Amino acid sequence: MPQIPHYKSLDSTLALLSDGYSFISKRCQRYDSDIFITRLLLQENICMQGEEAAKIFYDTNRFLRKGAMPKRAQKTLFGEGGVQGLDGDQHRQRKQMLMSLMTPQRINQLANITAEKWRGYINKWENMDKVVLFPQVREILSRAVCNWAGVPLTESEVEQRTSDFGAMIDSPATIGLQHWQGRLARDRAELWLGNIIENVRKKKIEVDKEAALYVIAFHRNLQGELLDKRIAAVDLLNVLRPTVAIARYIIFAALALHEHPEWQQQIQADEDNYIELFVQEVRRFYPFFPFVAARVKQEFDWKGYRFPQGMRVILDLYGTNHDARLWEQPEEFKPERFRHWDGSSFNFIPQGGGDYYQNHRCAGEWITIAIMKEALKLLTTNMRYDVPEQDLQINLSTMPAIPKSQFLISNVRQID
Repeated sequence: MPQIPHYKSLDSTLALLSDGYSFISKRCQRYDSDIFITRLLLQENICMQGEEAAKIFYDTNRFLRKGAMPKRAQKTLFGEGGVQGLDGDQHRQRKQMLMSLMTPQRINQLANITAEKWRGYINKWENMDKVVLFPQVREILSRAVCNWAGVPLTESEVEQRTSDFGAMIDSPATIGLQHWQGRLARDRAELWLGNIIENVRKKKIEVDKEAALYVIAFHRNLQGELLDKRIAAVDLLNVLRPTVAIARYIIFAALALHEHPEWQQQIQADEDNYIELFVQEVRRFYPFFPFVAARVKQEFDWKGYRFPQGMRVILDLYGTNHDARLWEQPEEFKPERFRHWDGSSFNFIPQGGGDYYQNHRCAGEWITIAIMKEALKLLTTNMRYDVPEQDLQINLSTMPAIPKSQFLISNVRQID
């Protein structure tokens, strides 16, 4: 039986933080292999990339999510006890709850609320010398998703709640103060939402029965019991926080528009659903999630390699989306490529792969696409702006990544 290549290092954690999104790809190239073993946080991990690796990674008979995510990610980004860490019937039942929120009508409603909030911000931007777009879009999305989910959000709370959402997103791969800020932000957010959920259950807060707040507050587990209010808060955050995270994709879309102005007219015309092609290429090309983790359920062999029970396995999302075997000229931004995409759930995995209902694929992927499409329409048809000179470099060692300037715009004008 062939041996999985070993990356010879006492521990690769610092190398991971240094290389960021390219960590797995660089070593796969070094070994001319889609798989290798390395030590991270003093534990051995199997790292993989590519379509075939994704297919096996999302086999629920082979892999579990329980205990796979490092504690630092649970304490900041994902939370403890939420749907991401469940398996089997528990996962399917909880995931079905989240997927029930993703009807076309509800998704369209959230996109419309986002557009309404965005137009209000254009009025404000017209009176500003320069606008740092990234934090502004985060605020817009915080307001929109709380409104849509039925979560009360007063004007005085907007800045703090947006800051907390952002800190949770930004901190899993950081060390020191920023990481602890992410932990404190999660604690605040879970306490905030836990109290709201308790008041909804006590009928002190009225909420639409189709809203995420109501659905999650009154969801019952396999034993027929209401979720603990903290666990319910974690899953409600798994609706709110990922929606705010779409701000990164929107900034990348604005950057793509700036760097490829020749596509602006095609986006405005949207012939043959061109906006969606553009959105999908933004999601493929730019860095979002770097990788995801699982643990081996029971020992098995794959392509002659032995996968020991309990071993953590890390799938390279960014590297798979840039795999030259899957994508012609992967380092070129080409929306047209998606006219011929085969629709595979394993070669295009910006927010994970597999089946929405059976696997741990992001439940909000359709929301991401809808909001990005709405944002592109707003950027190209509802407003005009200048892009002043700035540092738009994207550092792939920073996870999650964003242009250094966070995308400055100026001379904003509303178009009726």
